[in-house]
Amino acid sequence: MKIDWAALASVFGVSLVVTVALVGLFTLGIVALSKLSAPAGSATGVTGGSAALARTGAYAAFAACVAAVAYGIYLIVA
Repeated sequence: MKIDWAALASVFGVSLVVTVALVGLFTLGIVALSKLSAPAGSATGVTGGSAALARTGAYAAFAACVAAVAYGIYLIVA
């Protein structure tokens, strides 16, 4: 049995990069939602148009996470 170490390293590297990117994207979504739940007028709270932008950004980040997971499942099943 011969192990293709180059292919194994390639899979490890891509998996590591995608995992870090996905966790970072999810974290951005959580941070955007936490800004919305802060009291209005506080240093971290957002109001008005920036609240809508933060909510939209959070939902977009979560949608991208769902899309990435769905694509990964598709790759496994297909």
